[in-house]
Amino acid sequence: MFQADLHTHTNCSHAADSVEEMAAAARSVPLKVFGFSEHSPRPQGYVYPCDYQEKLLAAYPGYIREAHRLRCASTPDFTVLLGLEIDFITAEQDFARKYTQDYAFDYIIGGLHFQDTWGFDHPEGWNQLGLEERFKIYTRYYEDLSCLADSGMADIIAHPDLIKLFSRDSFEEWLKTPAAEKIITHALTLVKKRGQLLELSSAGLRKPCRQIYPGPFIMQKAAELGLKICLASDAHSTAQIAYAFAELEVYARKFGYTESWIVQKKEPRPLAF
Repeated sequence: MFQADLHTHTNCSHAADSVEEMAAAARSVPLKVFGFSEHSPRPQGYVYPCDYQEKLLAAYPGYIREAHRLRCASTPDFTVLLGLEIDFITAEQDFARKYTQDYAFDYIIGGLHFQDTWGFDHPEGWNQLGLEERFKIYTRYYEDLSCLADSGMADIIAHPDLIKLFSRDSFEEWLKTPAAEKIITHALTLVKKRGQLLELSSAGLRKPCRQIYPGPFIMQKAAELGLKICLASDAHSTAQIAYAFAELEVYARKFGYTESWIVQKKEPRPLAF
């Protein structure tokens, strides 16, 4: 039995299955703890070429009600938690913070998906970028990650090298530079200082980068700093719940980890592998 998966999405945004279907699938995995963490709405102007914001805005209140109902129906064998993944945009922090305060969430996941109004986790735009431009984007990503951590909004820092999604080769070249090590260490130190969990996500294995988030360089730094980790699938369908968690556990053990953590009612607690 796997323990917990706290990063999941529903058909209220851009995922395939309903709140009820996701919970039923998690119970059958079986998981002990399952967390809903739908995206927060974004400010106007921050859109993808194919966007789900209109759908999310309409479905969001009903999603909260349904997830809360399932949370109240939790049993000792199967606990449902209610989280939220905020789309953290450095220039729009007040917008995101409002959603974190609208409801008594068990936990908040902080994710970076935009630089200015460009949704960088969409393939559009990447092929036109040279190596120097990409290096600047990676640097800004970790400047924003430092800002996310230091804001204190999040309990869990999501996919901490998502920026490699469409450019893993050039990202790994950037990681060899002294500037990269310095800025990443600074960001992870802030995560540690704020007592946040670092997400270890299998989602990258399903993506063009074909690598767990975070990769070995960042994972080693996290272990050296003593960061706590949280296993996640970033599931967008019932079939992806707890995806490749056995592989995540093997990977985590290579860096000395023997447990993952969850956050329930804003309190972190460990779950042994």
